Amino acid sequence: MTDIRNIALIAHVDHGKTTLADSLLKQSDTFKERGLEGETILDSNELERERGITILAKNVAVMYNGTKINIVDTPGHADFGGEVERIMNLVDGALLLVDAKEGPMPQTRFVLRKAIQAGHRIILVINKIDKPDARPDWVLNQTFDLFVTLGASDRQQDFPVIYASAKQGKAGLEDDLSKMTNIKPLFETIIKEIPAPVVDASAPLQVSVANINYDNYKGKMATGRVVRGTFRPGAVMWINREGKMVPAKIASLMGFMGMNRIEVAEAKAGDIVAFAGIPEINIGETVADLEKPEALPIIQIEEPTVKMTFGVNTSPFAGQEGQFTTSRNIKERLERELQNDVALRVEPGTGDGTFIVSGRGELHLAILIERMRREGFELQASRPQVIMKKSASGELAEPFEEVSIECPENASGSVIEKMGRRKGEMQDMRVDPSTGSGQATAYLQFMIPTRGLIGYRTEFMMDTRGQGIINSIFLGYQPFIGTIETSPHGSLISFETGESNSYGLQAAQERGQLFIGPNVKVYQGMVIGQNAKPEDLEVNVCKEKKLSNMRSKGDGVAEGLTTPRNMSLEEALEYLGDDELLEVTPKSLRVRKQFLKNFERKRAEQSAN
Repeated sequence: MTDIRNIALIAHVDHGKTTLADSLLKQSDTFKERGLEGETILDSNELERERGITILAKNVAVMYNGTKINIVDTPGHADFGGEVERIMNLVDGALLLVDAKEGPMPQTRFVLRKAIQAGHRIILVINKIDKPDARPDWVLNQTFDLFVTLGASDRQQDFPVIYASAKQGKAGLEDDLSKMTNIKPLFETIIKEIPAPVVDASAPLQVSVANINYDNYKGKMATGRVVRGTFRPGAVMWINREGKMVPAKIASLMGFMGMNRIEVAEAKAGDIVAFAGIPEINIGETVADLEKPEALPIIQIEEPTVKMTFGVNTSPFAGQEGQFTTSRNIKERLERELQNDVALRVEPGTGDGTFIVSGRGELHLAILIERMRREGFELQASRPQVIMKKSASGELAEPFEEVSIECPENASGSVIEKMGRRKGEMQDMRVDPSTGSGQATAYLQFMIPTRGLIGYRTEFMMDTRGQGIINSIFLGYQPFIGTIETSPHGSLISFETGESNSYGLQAAQERGQLFIGPNVKVYQGMVIGQNAKPEDLEVNVCKEKKLSNMRSKGDGVAEGLTTPRNMSLEEALEYLGDDELLEVTPKSLRVRKQFLKNFERKRAEQSAN
């Protein structure tokens, strides 16, 4: 039987996990004959390539000197923590990647905590040592302190260290890039340090289910680990989350090799496999022996903290740009997402065709909306809201986040002021003197209610002129902190339905910042800009210049229009007020008022008061 090692790649966002996985694939025995082309091969999802982040965990396997190494590339962002939690049950060890300049970051703490709790052996890989301002010794000390803080065992604290430049495909036991030739020292360390699975191949079968995806030919495919016994296609017992046992038949069993899944006749205990044949199977369930079925412990996933209302698009332009527009379409799509994403919750909303969708954070829900619009869905979404809970004593509790901020020192004053206004409590502050760029960098740490963080990121990027980095990680529920006074925004609202033109826009741009340019179709109640004052204002952007016998229509329109603010999906969601909705179609993002007509808005305001 082939020797097996199961490892996860864990790290903060953008510390090089996927690039390292590329190097391991390219330099393994599996791909010696034919090379792999391209970079970030594992980020196969279009959204992952665009954003440069891993959203879905990926399984690959390589052979090295007769040992099969199963590698799982995990997401680094805390909003996709549901993926990381499940993956820890698949593997026996982890490669922790840390940037040689930045050191451990907030999400490093998050993913490392999960690996330590699972009791795994961890290899530290200090990546990007080819950076001109790399400081590997400092990073090593900081990482060791983090291991101690997170309560690692003595064995885990005695971790092996590898220095690497994943981009160049080189690794070594010393931080000297000139002495490195390839990635082999990392392979050797994995085989030496990561334990082989401790298994009993002759015991009754148990297979854990850690991931679900769809195959156009085989239907619902589950990915899991053979915990004990030998797994073969045929009759098995399926045990769901409630503990109910149902006989089932495995139609197809596949192992991983390289980037592909290949059909296998059997899989021994310790291996990671994909299988099809149980249409209703879900994450966290067990496939067991038909004669002696025993369930594995159910994977507990952290609860969602942010919710939004998704609904059928009710704007005057509904159905013009999307392929799937009905509540049935949206409901089916959300139900399909629930099967893949255990951190997501969907409940029926209060109105017709509305759904309350809860997730781990704004990014988690924004990625779902983006995927839906790319698939041809048309919907409208409300402002993100936090999920409140009642504590055991009956007090109201709300989610809190730990926020780490890195920004130029001259911007730190406005950051501290705005975080304070949003009930953020500063935990730590340090300033690094300038390093080459001539500007000192401030590192700030806050504890803040999730409510205070919603809508702040765009403002933060403006305050730091795009030079700031903000990371947050969920801390837990704490007593409700009271109302948060953020600066209210006023919107410029279209007065009528029609097409915007330069003449109407010139009058409107004096009132604030526009979101649209000329020749854009607008409707009554659509938000076309942000008012300079904190109150809503109706403007007529369709107004045309009247013709006279003295001058032509084009005269006097020579004054320039300012460039409109083109908002991304996340920025649009952050902009939304409580009485506003975001209309999402495959071609457009439009902010609109919940009530389109002026008298309806006044009536709603009066009834609220």
